[in-house]
Amino acid sequence: MDLQVARIGKPHGIRGEVTVQLFTDAPEERFEPGAVFRVEPAAQGPLTCSSARWNKDILILGFDEVVDRNAAELLRGAKLFIESVGISDDDGDAWYEHELVGLEARVRDTVVGRVSALRTMEVQDLLIIERSDGEELLVPFVEEIVPEVDVEGGFVVLTPPEGLLELNLPGSNQGESDPAEGQSDAQKAESS
Repeated sequence: MDLQVARIGKPHGIRGEVTVQLFTDAPEERFEPGAVFRVEPAAQGPLTCSSARWNKDILILGFDEVVDRNAAELLRGAKLFIESVGISDDDGDAWYEHELVGLEARVRDTVVGRVSALRTMEVQDLLIIERSDGEELLVPFVEEIVPEVDVEGGFVVLTPPEGLLELNLPGSNQGESDPAEGQSDAQKAESS
């Protein structure tokens, strides 16, 4: 199975380099010169890494097949993939999106939905849980809230803090205050 390691952003300079949004914790290992990436859409690849350098906290890549800014602009939004065969997993708590998608999401013994995606964010990752009614729940993918991932068993266990699963649902009053809240009985009677 292929793993997405980056999405190409805007061109950088005039020599065909591009910025990338990373989807890997090991960019130094993934983006070595000579590394070959499968590309989606397929018509834009494969691409062979010719250079990788950092500009502050942004990774900038060059490819053998891309020689100028115009060609780099055509790659904007393309996804870069590598084969997962032979990739070592030194971190036992690391999960790839393809391992999580489709797993049941359980709170105690109740199924609340299925994992539909893993959104990789700068601060923390989010599990996207699709409920049976089609609504999406966003759950921080941290050990305190997702203490167990059982890929072979087909489920993740959630221990959400109170209100988390209702927070982003339509019709939820979370965060909305009642205008009468905090008023004394006399003030409520006056405003009626």
